[in-house]
Amino acid sequence: MKYENWILLILVIILLVAPLVIYSGLGEDQGYFGGADDQGSDAVSETGYQPWFSSLWEPPSGEIESLLFAVQAAIGAIIIGYAFGYWRGQASNKKDN
Repeated sequence: MKYENWILLILVIILLVAPLVIYSGLGEDQGYFGGADDQGSDAVSETGYQPWFSSLWEPPSGEIESLLFAVQAAIGAIIIGYAFGYWRGQASNKKDN
């Protein structure tokens, strides 16, 4: 049992360190961590697409945009957590009765 825990710990450390060692010193300029958003916007701009309308409000900075996204995610997580908790409470009430 002791050896199993040590083996699992070593595997976790390898999984955490391996990506850092493999891509050490290679950043976005090499294209390793480029996202699908960049590729999609590049593909759309090559076609000459013109949007039909513009946004009603543009956040003043990227930080504000990230904050709003995080707030949306938190609100969604709260709603989902409440629903699961409610359903679990209802199930335990039925079991007790």
